[in-house]
Amino acid sequence: MASSNGETLIKLDGIKKVFLTDEVETHALSEIHLNINEGDYVAIAGPSGCGKTTLLSIIGLLDTPSAGSYTLAGESVANLTPAQQAYVRNRQIGFIFQAFNLIGDLTVFENVELPLTYRKMPTAERRERVMEALERVGMAHRTKHYPSQLSGGQQQRVAVARAIAGKPAILLADEPTGNLDSKNGGAVMDLLKELHKDGSTICMVTHDPRYAEHADREVHLFDGQVVQDN
Repeated sequence: MASSNGETLIKLDGIKKVFLTDEVETHALSEIHLNINEGDYVAIAGPSGCGKTTLLSIIGLLDTPSAGSYTLAGESVANLTPAQQAYVRNRQIGFIFQAFNLIGDLTVFENVELPLTYRKMPTAERRERVMEALERVGMAHRTKHYPSQLSGGQQQRVAVARAIAGKPAILLADEPTGNLDSKNGGAVMDLLKELHKDGSTICMVTHDPRYAEHADREVHLFDGQVVQDN
């Protein structure tokens, strides 16, 4: 199994997130301190509404904290422009969502290729990366199919391929088994375990204790705070 090599990839210090709606303050996250090292496999667990997805959105640069500091691969992200954030997201972060988020009128191949086209990567290299990723998840025989022609489990495998094709520094998975039956959910978890064994750093949000146990480390949130880290 891949183990942490000690290099800190993600460092969160005193992260807070407050949402203001109709003059009501909702403290989604308060004083989160969290380090994730290269090669870690971390599950962020806890009940619905405890701030798990908010935390993952901040780590993935899809949201900004109200206070605190966030360092990714040694660089503070606080002063990045939206364009720079998009650049970092495209190159360093792979996303796997509960709802797959595949584009319906693109083929399997085109869905996996899309993030790479934003890098202005040469066509041959793009093709190689896409096929490599699809082979990795057992979907290379479905390149010309559309998402609607695939089962939920197959769609999630394609979503995993899209996330890993860019060889990101970290994979962020938000309830990756949430829309799948237990058989397909288990298969996706096995796939994540394999990717981790091959050196991927993974941070996964789950409310399912069975899946949290797949990770090397469980961080439990409750009411926007880390209550356990083991």
